[in-house]
Amino acid sequence: MNFLAHLYLSGNNEEIIVGNFIGDFVKGKSYEVYSKDIQLGILLHRNIDEYTDHHKVVLRSKKRLWGKYRHYAAVIVDIFYDHFLAVNWTDFHNSPLTDYAQYIYELIQSYENQLPKGVKHMLPYMIKHNWLLNYANTNGIHDALSGMARRTTFKSKMDEAVNDLKHHYDEFEGEFKVFFPDVQAFAKDWLKHK
Repeated sequence: MNFLAHLYLSGNNEEIIVGNFIGDFVKGKSYEVYSKDIQLGILLHRNIDEYTDHHKVVLRSKKRLWGKYRHYAAVIVDIFYDHFLAVNWTDFHNSPLTDYAQYIYELIQSYENQLPKGVKHMLPYMIKHNWLLNYANTNGIHDALSGMARRTTFKSKMDEAVNDLKHHYDEFEGEFKVFFPDVQAFAKDWLKHK
């Protein structure tokens, strides 16, 4: 899962949302410096990633991309699934995606003094280019994947992946629609037992 899905799966607790958002930028046990709920968000992020990486439907999506993209297939599928969440947003949330994105940007900025260095560097670009809203169109997906391709050490070809999305659009969307209720249930259950 990428940013939009992680944020959505956090529920309504603002510190859990912040923790889940910064999850990829907090390594090892360094999360212990944060408040209890931000720690929960970071741990939720890690557990969602673990659950997603082993889900049979996600594995099917990754397999379709593996030959060309190898280990980058997982990152690409995460972005594709955020696209389908954005496209189908009204099926999952009462607020329009434009309003939700603005709320998230303001929320994350309000925790600026607690954000990891990498998030502080990335956030202005995310807001300026409205990543959360732009996941809803294929140009936004292309921009996200091209940006990631520029930051990889090896040639990832991720900047070409939007063509695979267009070519196999129905298959990827069908897989997302099977997978997402499962990860929703997983995240809700995980939070309930914490």
